[in-house]
Amino acid sequence: MPVAERTGSVPLRYLSSAELDQCLPDVDTRLELATTALSALSRDGAEMPAKIGVHPRPGALLHAMPAWLRDGDLVGLKWVSAYPDNNARGLPATNALVMLNDAETGVVTWIMDGTRITAIRTAAVSGVALRLLGPDRVDRIALVGAGVQARSHIEVIGALAPDAELVIYDHHLERAEAVAAEARTAGRSASVAGSAKKAARAAQVVITMARLGSASQIMGSDWLAPGTLVIAVDFDTHASAELARSARVFAVDDRDQFLSLRASGRFDGYPDPTTTLGDLINGPGGAGGPGDGHFLVNHLGIGLADVVFANDICRRAMEHGLGMELPR
Repeated sequence: MPVAERTGSVPLRYLSSAELDQCLPDVDTRLELATTALSALSRDGAEMPAKIGVHPRPGALLHAMPAWLRDGDLVGLKWVSAYPDNNARGLPATNALVMLNDAETGVVTWIMDGTRITAIRTAAVSGVALRLLGPDRVDRIALVGAGVQARSHIEVIGALAPDAELVIYDHHLERAEAVAAEARTAGRSASVAGSAKKAARAAQVVITMARLGSASQIMGSDWLAPGTLVIAVDFDTHASAELARSARVFAVDDRDQFLSLRASGRFDGYPDPTTTLGDLINGPGGAGGPGDGHFLVNHLGIGLADVVFANDICRRAMEHGLGMELPR
């Protein structure tokens, strides 16, 4: 985040998760921030390498996600871990920190909890995909996976498709029932499906958010009604290569990152994407020709969105006098 005065010491502030929650943007603003990040990637308005990571335990990963938004001169890094077995320990499966730097000097200016940012920016990207490729009228949306991401997605769905019924599936039935109950308490129509396939077949939009590695490419086009939009948050855990090859449109959030992951062994058998979400935002057309084929969007998580969201949150924190100044 740019600092007003570049003389003397630059303050370093820490924003806790509780303080961060007080500074979250509303859903409309989240969609705008996600659109800004995706658009910038498409038109070379940002610098963002593919994630680099280490894997200290089977199925676990830690990723570094640096990014620079040229417009606004915002630069920062997300350091995120995904340990699926943490749930059995009573710990969150995903943990993250986000750091912002002064672009002029490189000095770190903010450090904050990144887990909540990860959840809301991921759901916002799904919301952008729904706006771009979803049907004009959405009556039913399937959520495959009933964890943190399901709850964040319900917020976005409420803004974009407030009348849509939610059909929720999770391998752990009690988790699906809990999310459905929360949705009904918030005034949404929600039910629980007995399988992922049943949930998907009944919906016009399917959002898959299962634990990475809990399955492998099990969703084919035979799961879907014509014209269904599939938004795969869980990489290729559900969405199959056949689904990508037969899609009317196969879009990703970041082409380079997708190609890097495919080269490393993920997305086995997948074709090259036909477009990116940023290209769809910036360019005319691109949503495919006539027909009733399905659409697939696979978003992998872009560090640029974390930086853009964090900058907006820190601006709000400054306005409210939040954040602890740390000694250097």
